[in-house]
Amino acid sequence: MNEPVAVAAASSPRAPLIRVAGVTKRFGGVQALRGVNLEVLPGEVHALLGENGAGKSTLIKILSGVHAYDEGSIEIAGQKVAFESPAKSREAGVAVVYQDLSLVESLSVGANLMLGREPRTSLGFVKKRELMAQVSAFLREHNIPLDPRAPVDSLPFAYRQMTEICKALMGDVRVLILDEPTSALTGGEEQILFDAIRTVTARGVGVIYVTHRLNEVFRISQRVTVFRDGANAGQFATAETDMKQLVAAIVGPRHAAMQARQETSTGTASESAPAAQSASALDTPVLKLSSVSNARLHRVNFDVLKGEVHGLAGLIGSGRTEILQTIFGLLPVQGGAIQLDGAPLAVRRPADAIRHGVALVPEDRHLQGLVLDHSIERNLTLPRLPQFSRGGWLRAQAAALQARAAMKQLSVKATDASTQVKFLSGGNQQKVVFAKWNHPRPKVLLLDEPTVGVDVGAREEIYGVVRDAVHAGTGVVVVSSDLDELLRLCDRISIVVDGSIVRTVERAEIRTAEELHHLIQLTRPTEELAT
Repeated sequence: MNEPVAVAAASSPRAPLIRVAGVTKRFGGVQALRGVNLEVLPGEVHALLGENGAGKSTLIKILSGVHAYDEGSIEIAGQKVAFESPAKSREAGVAVVYQDLSLVESLSVGANLMLGREPRTSLGFVKKRELMAQVSAFLREHNIPLDPRAPVDSLPFAYRQMTEICKALMGDVRVLILDEPTSALTGGEEQILFDAIRTVTARGVGVIYVTHRLNEVFRISQRVTVFRDGANAGQFATAETDMKQLVAAIVGPRHAAMQARQETSTGTASESAPAAQSASALDTPVLKLSSVSNARLHRVNFDVLKGEVHGLAGLIGSGRTEILQTIFGLLPVQGGAIQLDGAPLAVRRPADAIRHGVALVPEDRHLQGLVLDHSIERNLTLPRLPQFSRGGWLRAQAAALQARAAMKQLSVKATDASTQVKFLSGGNQQKVVFAKWNHPRPKVLLLDEPTVGVDVGAREEIYGVVRDAVHAGTGVVVVSSDLDELLRLCDRISIVVDGSIVRTVERAEIRTAEELHHLIQLTRPTEELAT
């Protein structure tokens, strides 16, 4: 396939709010940016796309004052800038919402939103009532479902992410940079965010919107810039491009092979077959929950067949994640029962689940899935220490061989298995989380937002890992806020509301993500479940 030709954006009399011209950045022997260019107009949402490692994060850190650039120039409102620190960037009106949240978890939502700009008395004391009133007014104005008094550490990850976004929106912002802002949000919450973005762009704020969910590009942006291997790979007017052209620009020469593989295994995105229709015909439950209850769940009835992908859909806080945590032993079973292969499963802690062949890829890979300061090899070894130990001693050679094999199988991009996980891109970090459970294969694989922050190429590779597990007979449970992902992967989808599964549908019953979103919005607990 030919390389995509950049489509010139419609001309505008407005001068760019931000102009990046020929910016380069080198880290040791690695050329991270190779003369990149980017222009954002006042009131524009400009999507910045590219695979993990394409240079997007490096440019964001330059704009936010974390890194200095080597060559080129950056202008904001016509003034050349080179920020010495994040504080200087913030003073210039640049606000960044990273994937890695920067909240003070011991403080309330309101205190986090006003941190550093609290209303104070003449003696320096915080006016708490006034602070909460300002935050409450902002949340009401934007229809954002956050309680300003709630401690951040009590919130689900998606609500913490929404808090981080609000923290940026409330400030005196000229340029707003959003890095994967909807990674854990469902359709309804996405719309709230998009409405808030339109509010700030109406004030003339320019938005740089980084995402791997390409359908969002067409909903929110006016123009698109694509980076590949640290350089520009195309600029497009959103209204004049399509999904296929964007994917071709992002992936480059690999696009044709990736497209052929995708069409062979799943068909088109809108009509894709579930990952394991033939395998699920075995009709043998590998996992069964019967009236399972605890502080968050209410009489959950749910089963997963061997070789099936069973999706859990619902709003933030509906209980999707808590179902996975209960199966894995992170939350107790206070009522009902769980069966694995027809036998009672007593799981009091994650070690019990792992021993019985149940594995979890958690929602937050940094806090729950990886030890970032450890190497790839150590991360892969941790959940399988008995397998790599003899007489209390680690069999280092066996662990190293297994790590190298896992890296090759999942195409983890790193120098070697001794590389610290914190130096990997988000997509490669997620592959390491998957690799922990790839040998031996689990009986049940629990996936919570498995492709958050993962680029289109790495996403295809992760889907391949899921398909391989399913073909080997593993039962897979997937929670995802990306409804297209659920439709692509799942044989059945259960709707979760207020800690209960209220409806289960076959994949063939739902044609589009819009239909699934409508079903989630309309489904409510029955009177029996509510009492």
